[in-house]
Amino acid sequence: MSKLKTHSGSKKRFKVTASGRVKAQAAGKRHGMVKRTQKMKRNARGTMVLAPQDGEIILKNFLRNA
Repeated sequence: MSKLKTHSGSKKRFKVTASGRVKAQAAGKRHGMVKRTQKMKRNARGTMVLAPQDGEIILKNFLRNA
């Protein structure tokens, strides 16, 4: 059987930390920022660590070789 490839789009969107957790950008910051609260915009800055359940899905299905 051939080798499984890593999902190319996921390589650009997620990073795996040294402890094996998955970092990603915050969702909901592309457009329509006027209707977001200042607190939401502030908390969504930078990257965040995904919940363990979501991280498992990313690692299993998209970042197989990470």
